[in-house]
Amino acid sequence: MKKIVLVNGAISGIIVSLFLVFSVGYCYATSNFQGNMWVGYASMLLAFSLTFVGIKNFRDKQNEGVISFGKAFQIGLYISLIASSFYVITWLIDYYFFIPDFMEKFGGQAVESAKSSGASASEISKISTEIESYKEMYKTPLGVILLTYMEILPVGLVVSLISALILKKK
Repeated sequence: MKKIVLVNGAISGIIVSLFLVFSVGYCYATSNFQGNMWVGYASMLLAFSLTFVGIKNFRDKQNEGVISFGKAFQIGLYISLIASSFYVITWLIDYYFFIPDFMEKFGGQAVESAKSSGASASEISKISTEIESYKEMYKTPLGVILLTYMEILPVGLVVSLISALILKKK
């Protein structure tokens, strides 16, 4: 089980980390942060598809075609944690060494986008307040880590849950 978890988690983490680096580079080149959010979540789903593969490989090759929901979810959870950790570490390196002004640019673009779409003053104020709270959390590495895990880990948990439901076999 350990090898399957490590291999699938690492490959998944590399995939999602590469997408992260390239999409952030694209954001900075085009100053467009909105469309990249969909690309980011699509890349997470693509990367987490290896969760399904890992659970299936364990069930079919190491567990004689049988796996409980709990064991399948456990494998998926471990793969998701490894992949998410790759993503978080990549983001920390990218943010602190290459794009320390990310929150300012992202926040400015979010407010501009709201204004150009005709949002009311109260909606713009709400967005500004939300961005300021994120900026406050981004002042410490722990805040960056927590927010980044909150971005990716729920996707991995959902994929793990669905994969475990599909692949459980008694």
